Amino acid sequence: MSTEADARRDLAACYRIFDYLGWTELIYNHITVKVPGLEQHFLINPFGLMYREVTASNLVKIDLQGQVIGDTRYPVNPAGFVTHSAIHEALPQAKCVMHVHTTAGMAVACKEGGLSMTNFYSAMLYNQIGYHAFEGITVNPGEKARMVASLGPHRYLILRNHGLLTWGESIPEAFARMWTLNRACEIQLASGAIAGNDIQIPREVCEQASRQALQFQPKYGAGTDVFEALRRIIDARDPGYRA
Repeated sequence: MSTEADARRDLAACYRIFDYLGWTELIYNHITVKVPGLEQHFLINPFGLMYREVTASNLVKIDLQGQVIGDTRYPVNPAGFVTHSAIHEALPQAKCVMHVHTTAGMAVACKEGGLSMTNFYSAMLYNQIGYHAFEGITVNPGEKARMVASLGPHRYLILRNHGLLTWGESIPEAFARMWTLNRACEIQLASGAIAGNDIQIPREVCEQASRQALQFQPKYGAGTDVFEALRRIIDARDPGYRA
């Protein structure tokens, strides 16, 4: 992702991957990526389009104040700007930010206890998740500092009553983190529908599992392999996102 053109193609592919996985909410929710070489600018989806309609050329470039850079006929969702600009501005290393309203993610976000340490995937995330209290629709710039404080040193944020957020130093890393968090939520949702008590994973086992989850680290690909595997599916279905 060395140029803006590369970033646009990668981000458009990511939107199509989200559509393929069913991680969509009509025209809502967002994935953003900083423009290489222009750390004050980032790309976001054009508001009003479905994820399957996003292409490299129709992504909108905005600055950290929400001003559109260049020409576009599409608006930007204010809620998306506030949430994503908060992370991009506060954390220079946050190249990509993802936010979803999956059913499983929102269900866990509605639970007082949050993500439970009861399954293979949640154990990988032990002590790595921040929680942010619901303040209504995210259009108030004053919430940005509180959201960043809730995130703390983590790369995962569960927005109470709202949904899931991850960030990474690349699109594949943020994706791998989101997939793992959402998968943990899916399993928690499914296990909660079965009679009987869940088996709590001991703290020391969770600590070990989180240390062993190396797939997020650059040395081990940081999600690149799985992202490219999914991109091959998208290319076979419709490579038009590259335009």
